[in-house]
Amino acid sequence: MAPTITMRRGRDRTYSAAPSTAELDKLAHLLDSKFSFMGIRFGLDSILGIVPGIGDAAGLAISAYILGQGYRMGARKRTLARMAMNVAGDTVVGSIPLVGTVADVFWKANNSNMRMLKRDLARPGVVRRH
Repeated sequence: MAPTITMRRGRDRTYSAAPSTAELDKLAHLLDSKFSFMGIRFGLDSILGIVPGIGDAAGLAISAYILGQGYRMGARKRTLARMAMNVAGDTVVGSIPLVGTVADVFWKANNSNMRMLKRDLARPGVVRRH
């Protein structure tokens, strides 16, 4: 279970320090398949990839955030390594002008990472790290 922080400012409010898999899933969907054009799904990762260097770095940072949250949630090292390989491949291929943008449209690394993470966290006996 994610740690909870209670902060006082006028009213008592409770904030979760770690996002849920549903929130990470929404982020992965935004990056990989939020939009559709002529039946082809794409996301912000493809759009950001149009900007050389900066766009790929931004996509890498967001993908690394999902990977880090997977670690905090208790994913196994094997799953984290596979997720890291997806992120690395997406970043390397995505950095190639034009080819990388097309590859980002068809290679949904973040969606794949979320499927792996949810499958890994669904196993019995998962202990979440804090």
